[in-house]
Amino acid sequence: MKNIIKFAPIYKERVWGGRALEKFYKRDLPDSRVKYGESWEIVDRSTDQSVVVDGKYTGKTLNELWTQNKEEIFGKNLPSCDRFPLLLKVLDAREKLSLQVHPPEILSEKLKAEPKTEMWYVAEASNQAVIYYGLKDDVTESDFKKSIELGSLEDKIKSFPVVKGDFIFLPSGCLHAIGEGIVIFEIQQNSDTTFRVYDWGRLGTDGKPRKLHEEQSLMSIDFEDNTPFMGSAENGALIKCPYFNVDILTLEVGGRSNFKESSNFAIYIVAEGLVRLGDVRFQSGDFFIYPFDDLESSINFQADKKSIILRTTIPQVVN
Repeated sequence: MKNIIKFAPIYKERVWGGRALEKFYKRDLPDSRVKYGESWEIVDRSTDQSVVVDGKYTGKTLNELWTQNKEEIFGKNLPSCDRFPLLLKVLDAREKLSLQVHPPEILSEKLKAEPKTEMWYVAEASNQAVIYYGLKDDVTESDFKKSIELGSLEDKIKSFPVVKGDFIFLPSGCLHAIGEGIVIFEIQQNSDTTFRVYDWGRLGTDGKPRKLHEEQSLMSIDFEDNTPFMGSAENGALIKCPYFNVDILTLEVGGRSNFKESSNFAIYIVAEGLVRLGDVRFQSGDFFIYPFDDLESSINFQADKKSIILRTTIPQVVN
């Protein structure tokens, strides 16, 4: 068994967060008084760094792996950027998030911001859970702008029911929000730019209204994009885009299987269940990197419970 790479999560307090990571994934959260909305599982940013927790690379940061051991761990024909190009999180939305947009790449330089295309996988959802995406069919861009001024956007936004196992693709420029009572695995470009359009009249953790970004939001929103690409599947490809590919594998108890071959590294998320790779066990909520190996391009999982596994890969750069 080659060296599997696991990182210490970085927990983020959020006004809309809670304690669901304790309940569903048996996490030891740092402070019993805090509502945690995000766990950053794999991140390479100047202010936040994933650190390897065991094995050959113990104590190394993701940035060190990407810059010092790139071909050994990640493989060949990958983007030539200074930082690992993806960011993976778990989100615990006890309340709905702000109505927001991430800037498209074409505007990123002008807005001094980072583009962000992302995907959500619904890991847990309460009854009647929804996500918000785009404008209702009879709402014009002009109507939307007036509603921002009046602070009354609730009846202008489309909502879509979601259940455990659904996935949603969110390209830069789409207007969106996560509804309450949902735990999500998020796979995204390495970006931390969010423009808030509307925050449902909520106060932040400091007791004051959170900052809104009306001008930047209106520049960024794609008003033609009002219906998400979403669905569910047990096996096969979920998303293929220029920034990441995501596949899913479902195993019954005692089942053994592997994903179709990947020529480079892959990030695995155990969305549900309990699986083994050799003598190493992984449970629901675990994230890990399986390094590149040009002699061994597929791995076999064995399920001790019914299990669902997500695999994320980065498309190779064509020279």
